[in-house]
Amino acid sequence: MCSKLSESLEVCAKESVIVPNKLGDCPFTQRVLLTLEEKHLPYDLKLVDLRNKPEWFLKISPEGKVPLIKLDDKWIPDSDVIVQLLEDKFPEPPLATPPEKVPVGSKIFSTFIGFLKSKDPSDGTDQALLNELTAFDDYLAQNGPFINGEVISASDLSLAPKLYHMQMTLGHYKNWSIPDALTHLLSYMKTVFTRSSFIKTQPQTQDVIEGWRPKVEG
Repeated sequence: MCSKLSESLEVCAKESVIVPNKLGDCPFTQRVLLTLEEKHLPYDLKLVDLRNKPEWFLKISPEGKVPLIKLDDKWIPDSDVIVQLLEDKFPEPPLATPPEKVPVGSKIFSTFIGFLKSKDPSDGTDQALLNELTAFDDYLAQNGPFINGEVISASDLSLAPKLYHMQMTLGHYKNWSIPDALTHLLSYMKTVFTRSSFIKTQPQTQDVIEGWRPKVEG
């Protein structure tokens, strides 16, 4: 266990396809960066053009995926693994979500993708997403403002980038927006999206839209 860091952690992340040398649109990478920001850990971003992956990157990531972080001289993939290692190695401030609250909101991302990819307006994918968002809104009404009550935690840092992608892409491709009636959800998103950690690590809107285009047009 360690609570101090003498030098910056190296993190590999997707480069913007819109503006060179800017952070790209991966929600899993943003989750890792949010964790680093909320734990006040210094890091050094290594941006990777995933359309033309360099040799040095493929050597440390044979599957060619991000995020990657270097911990104890080893390159670690997978945001789930990375976030847990960061929590174990740098426990302050604590961000772990209690196990019983981890499932909260966990189906939103998959139902969002189902709706985004749908070509049939009557297949119920829009209602499936609305059901998940409504359930999350109800949860926040009773237990908020965050998933773990008064304090932000790992589950929020995982869900928030996905909600951001959902908002940007469904607005663009489906002309769809979250119903005004889901006041607790909208308040939650505004609260998280305006945190300095989120603003510092968020992708550009156009990168998000372009990143999802293959799923929409595929």
